[in-house]
Amino acid sequence: MTTHVTIIGAGLGGLTLARVLHVHGIPATVYEAEASPTARAQGGMVDIHDYNGQPALQAAGLIDEFRSLILEGRQAIRFLDRDGTVLLDKADDGTGGRPEVLRGELRRILLGSLPAGTVRWGHKVSDVHAVGEGRHEVTFADGTTLVTSLLVGADGAWSRVRPMLSDATPEYVGRSFIETYLFDSYTRHPATAKAVGGGSLFALAPGKGIQAHRESGETLHTYVALTEPQDWFAAIDFTDAAEATARIAKEFDGWAPELTALITDSDTAPVLRPLHGLPIGHRWDRVPGVTLLGDAAHLSAPNGEGANLAMYDGAELGKAIAAHPDDVEVALTEYEQAMFPRGTEAATEGTQLNEFLFGDNAPHSLITAFIENEQTP
Repeated sequence: MTTHVTIIGAGLGGLTLARVLHVHGIPATVYEAEASPTARAQGGMVDIHDYNGQPALQAAGLIDEFRSLILEGRQAIRFLDRDGTVLLDKADDGTGGRPEVLRGELRRILLGSLPAGTVRWGHKVSDVHAVGEGRHEVTFADGTTLVTSLLVGADGAWSRVRPMLSDATPEYVGRSFIETYLFDSYTRHPATAKAVGGGSLFALAPGKGIQAHRESGETLHTYVALTEPQDWFAAIDFTDAAEATARIAKEFDGWAPELTALITDSDTAPVLRPLHGLPIGHRWDRVPGVTLLGDAAHLSAPNGEGANLAMYDGAELGKAIAAHPDDVEVALTEYEQAMFPRGTEAATEGTQLNEFLFGDNAPHSLITAFIENEQTP
């Protein structure tokens, strides 16, 4: 195949695509807005599923490298009531299909598997437009341009490539996360470390919740969820860490102190993470020379599938291109026709999951669903 694949975005999905193409001897270049691989933190833990994320890594020839990153014991899960009472506690017995790794470490092995120069850092896209015959011109913030006959938008929620295919834009889902960290927790916050346990913690109530995870070492990474309009959060000055922390903690007055410490004792300033989604069932008509993967294609509220779907999309697209090297349009059609229902199913299930998490019967609805899922053969 002589067509050079242009990928916008060096997240897990774009890098998986580049790696699978490389395995098949197909040239690709990834353009990333960030200045370097270490320009920002890559988020916390991600569980890689045996039905999508792991097959993607298998297609990329990186399954052994992935297994070396697994943090043992992190599939443990516990549900606590707001007063700290343990409602359900399940240890990691090593048989689960969702081992946990650090997202930054997973990205590192993907980057390391690509030929030098594959990723062009510091290339922020400012404009994309069609120039005919299935080709697209990409303009970067520094004024440089390129023309490509195969463009893939792996550039996330606010994709610059998506307008070539669809008028859809992400909308606020009505809920936001506030991100915090506790470091050296077993030494400095033993009661909170004990409450979280060795894996994931869910302390939920209708419309709100504290979700924490033990990462490597003694680090506790927390996402505090609040179901409020964006105007409510806009009234909080997040540039004043103390004020923002106090205001968020107020929403959990009366909760167990070992839980609220995940907010009040944070070693980092609270970071607001508004949640957005594309319409469920988002799709487009085939446009020559361009497609999307991951959040650019099917962004939804967090449902545990985002990173896995992006990687699976990347692997499936790479395999389709390799299978049809002389007819890119056949490859893109084959990929999209499988990807659309995949994204729709995940978003639909995610809507149900978020109702379990934060609906009127939380946390008991989630616990019931969890137990039923565990009992399903």
